Amino acid sequence: MKLWQKEGVTTAEQIERFTVGRDREMDLYLAPFDVLGNLAHAQMLETIGLLTDHELSLLNDELKAIYQDIEEGSFVIEEGVEDVHSQVELLLTRTLGNVGKKIHSGRSRNDQVLVDLKLFTRDRLWRVAEATQRVFDRLIDRSEQHKNDLLPGYTHLQIAMPSSFGLWFGAYAEALADDMLTLQTAYRLSNRNPLGSGAGYGSSFPLNRTLTTELLGFEGMHVNVVYAQMSRGKTEQTALTALAAIAATISRMAMDICLYNSQNFGFLTLPDALTTGSSIMPHKKNPDVAELLRAKTNRLKALPMEVTLVMSNLPSGYHRDMQLLKEILMPAFDELLDCLDITEFMLEHIQVKTNLLDDSKYDLLFSVERVNELVLQGVPFREAYQTVGKEIAEHTYNPPRTLHHTHEGSIGNLGTELIVDHMAKAVAGFGVDRAQNAIETLLGRSR
Repeated sequence: MKLWQKEGVTTAEQIERFTVGRDREMDLYLAPFDVLGNLAHAQMLETIGLLTDHELSLLNDELKAIYQDIEEGSFVIEEGVEDVHSQVELLLTRTLGNVGKKIHSGRSRNDQVLVDLKLFTRDRLWRVAEATQRVFDRLIDRSEQHKNDLLPGYTHLQIAMPSSFGLWFGAYAEALADDMLTLQTAYRLSNRNPLGSGAGYGSSFPLNRTLTTELLGFEGMHVNVVYAQMSRGKTEQTALTALAAIAATISRMAMDICLYNSQNFGFLTLPDALTTGSSIMPHKKNPDVAELLRAKTNRLKALPMEVTLVMSNLPSGYHRDMQLLKEILMPAFDELLDCLDITEFMLEHIQVKTNLLDDSKYDLLFSVERVNELVLQGVPFREAYQTVGKEIAEHTYNPPRTLHHTHEGSIGNLGTELIVDHMAKAVAGFGVDRAQNAIETLLGRSR
């Protein structure tokens, strides 16, 4: 029977197939977190007299055994079982009989799903944070490695002023440091406890929500039980907005790499292992990795709007529409983690070309340097600007190729340590140790 099913009541097979949809597939993502929620809930039930010490001990042992099965990959949601919550309760009941049936006291499937989703999202956001940090570190390394290798800077896709690979790599590093703040916000929103909100209206049992908050390592709880249910949708949208921010950074960098790798630009080279060929043109070395990164991350940028559309015009309370949010949220983490992994690999092997600005076609990049040279000689800026413009028009312009950029964040002073500090503070703001320590304690493991 389903968790909600009454004696003698059946649902048409077609209706069941439609309403369950991909839920059993998506619920495999939630399996370890459902067990964690059960462990915390059981401990709390014992403190308010709804479980005995012996019953709690039995449930703890069996739940930890199920968790181990999940870790080893042997856990399945059996045919005919509606979701992960039903499967876990079925396993408990098979082994423990009526003791297993007691686990649902004071709880609705609504807050059970919510706590699973919060724990899942919290876990995956931290995994994304770790992967983002690895890409950030690679960018910082390449920035320092190539700080003296100059690169044309563009505005309107026309040469503008001198840049450097140090600046280019460093720019994307700082972008990821900002993205980490968005990720931290999403993490902290997911790091709030909805357990005890029931179907959105609480319980007449004297549930200890503070205890389950502590046991699961949440930063705090969603206090108002109605709002706890309203956080469904908001949590997913905020998480996907954070993923979309990182995706946008990776997408833009991938586009730069596609351009810079082309013969017309020729600023960098992707080694053979990172390119593919053409079936007809023997000279081709296509930047497929960068192109696919661009496409995959562009798709991720659309996901917050999908959540917005699913949630549009829904009143307060739970609605089955929200089931579809799992299909949007869960695969998105896998996709972005894969993209971050390949991005780090590509950045490690990308080859930078040196002495690019020695080419006379880049002479005009130094026009501002020439203006500044005159200003330092005492010529007013507007007059110096007009003078250099005239030199260019009359072909008397002589570019000064020695650069004197010293301010923070410029070619001669990348400010790398400031960017690294920015990222470190963003990562520290997650407060992840609290969550990790709590989970290990709940499982009876030591860190």
